[in-house]
Amino acid sequence: MRQLIVSVIAFALTAGLASAEATPSNVKNKEKPRQLVLFDGKSLRDIFGAKKKRTPTEISYSRAFIDSQPKVAEEHRTAEWQCLSEALYFEARGESVKGQFAVAEVIMNRSDHASFPDSVCGVINQGTASGRKYQCQFTYNCDGISNKIREQGAYERVGKVAHLLLGGAPKQLTDGATHYHTKAVNPRWARVFPRTTTIGVHHFYRMPTRLSQN
Repeated sequence: MRQLIVSVIAFALTAGLASAEATPSNVKNKEKPRQLVLFDGKSLRDIFGAKKKRTPTEISYSRAFIDSQPKVAEEHRTAEWQCLSEALYFEARGESVKGQFAVAEVIMNRSDHASFPDSVCGVINQGTASGRKYQCQFTYNCDGISNKIREQGAYERVGKVAHLLLGGAPKQLTDGATHYHTKAVNPRWARVFPRTTTIGVHHFYRMPTRLSQN
């Protein structure tokens, strides 16, 4: 792709020089040179001059930081964003911002793990097809309660968390955790999975590379 762009630019610049040399210098009312368009309607300025907005590499896990972030634009409200935002809303909206990022990390870590679906929506919806109550990976999807967003402000805030993680924000809170549970419960897998951290009301764990067969 880079070679194609360079070749096109070289050709265009050469053609431009030839055209300039062929134009008499005393011609009046010459038109202003048009902006060079390469392909797909994109100019040199579009390709090389436009500044891309990048995800912040320095994250402050505070309400003030999240509130300072712009509202997620419509073009970024993808299916993956919606799945992650809803999961954070129903699983962690009452947690601190740090706790919300931690839950989001688990979902992102699962989507990168060979033992789970390879997409955010796949991870979040895993087990829901069975239709059995409390038999899915994220209980808000199979507890029989309507998943209706009632607190729009809270949804917009967790949506910003989702957008940051999906955009490449560093996953640095849970040490690769793939599981979590509240302090109120004690699932069997928590006895064999190494705990990586505790944030808010959640304990976080990382799935062992190899599980014991005993």
